[in-house]
Amino acid sequence: MRKTFVLDTNVLLHDPQALTRFEDNAVVIPIEVVEEIDRFKKDPSEKGRNARQISRLLDALREKGNLADGVPIDGSSGGTLQVVFCRSETLAQLPPELKGGSGDNNILAVALEQLRSGLIADQPPVVLVTKDTNLRIKADAVGLTAQDYTTDKVDIADLYAGVSELTASATAMETLKQEGGLALASLPSASGSELQANEGVTLVDEAQPNHTLLARFEAQGQRLVPLQRSTRARLGKVAARNREQTFALDLLLDPSVQLLTLVGKAGTGKTLLALAAGLHQVADEQLYERLLVTRPVISLGKEIGFLPGSLEEKMGPWMQPIIDNLDFLLGNSPEDEGRSGSKGASGPANRAGTNRAPRSNWTDLKGMGLLEVEAISYIRGRSIPRQYMVVDEAQNLTPHEVKTIVTRVGEGTKIVFTGDPYQIDNPYVDAESNGLTWLVERFKGQPLAGHITLIRGERSELAELAANLL
Repeated sequence: MRKTFVLDTNVLLHDPQALTRFEDNAVVIPIEVVEEIDRFKKDPSEKGRNARQISRLLDALREKGNLADGVPIDGSSGGTLQVVFCRSETLAQLPPELKGGSGDNNILAVALEQLRSGLIADQPPVVLVTKDTNLRIKADAVGLTAQDYTTDKVDIADLYAGVSELTASATAMETLKQEGGLALASLPSASGSELQANEGVTLVDEAQPNHTLLARFEAQGQRLVPLQRSTRARLGKVAARNREQTFALDLLLDPSVQLLTLVGKAGTGKTLLALAAGLHQVADEQLYERLLVTRPVISLGKEIGFLPGSLEEKMGPWMQPIIDNLDFLLGNSPEDEGRSGSKGASGPANRAGTNRAPRSNWTDLKGMGLLEVEAISYIRGRSIPRQYMVVDEAQNLTPHEVKTIVTRVGEGTKIVFTGDPYQIDNPYVDAESNGLTWLVERFKGQPLAGHITLIRGERSELAELAANLL
């Protein structure tokens, strides 16, 4: 049955293409929504860009006819669009608490009018679509059907984990180690399983369950290959402490995996592993020209207002978590001093035929052009070739922002997204609609991409206990 969907402003600002997502149904936009979009069009943020895009789209549809009468929507399967006014008579019929004439109440009145006209003219049912929880509650209170805009949402409970477990014989496991590969079809336990490209696989000995072997699924050859890079790399203070971290390091150190997502709660080592692998491949192996680290500028709690100083000084508080990790990795420990001594002259740096000095603290690397730490706001418009890019706290990004970042990636660049979908500070996304989880699902199974969900916290015993209990 054909339905009528009344859209709230936040739906269009969230997804400018929302008009085309309702197939052959009728889409109604209250004039109040057009007014609110107009107020956002000069906003320099993503909301402003989306508002301008919606305005252009509505103007293009206007050329097809009178929006008040309804016009066909491009890209839909017979859907129509209509812009309607809020009648004062309908607004007056709202409960006394909702007669203030606010934007939400005007939208509510339009949806009610569509519903009541439908009851008279035998028109299709009316659904109010809004991302505003309170407006959905108001709609229920006045007898309207309301729902969230879920087209781009991911079921967080079923989010791809990037790891799986299979049973195998001791002979098969030995074959994998000795020959460097094992056909997936040779494992009876793999029958019916749908492994994704670059998925981490734990092989468990059928006879001795304590005997395990870690491998990675190679989609092109439909086979399992042993992990190699995570055990050979020298990352100073950092080493894999659990199975998921081992899988993550193997993907982080593989240049063929050009996009990697690391999801996990606080303390699981997402950022530290990504930075350690990046520094190793930039400063030691020289696979990339520079380590670029960025994160969204979104605060936890109340804003502290405008900060004094230069751009670098302003960004200091926002980037301090990144700097703390870099200081830990590049601290002047005895191990670091040993690595920077005479042995460095014949180390990996010289194998590439350069005179690059061993890595020092992060300020030195920044001065040498090997490290760049910046706000994500300055990524738009750039082209980023031959760099190792880490996007921290990616759960605070929208799908559109993630798309903008990934499309900046140039030839020879590896990009790593890290974050925790359950620790979101951006009021416009949640665990199921943020850019990180959206990216995990969209790139699942792609040969150029990988994903690992880290489970066990390794920061400290207290931090792990707090993450589980609080």
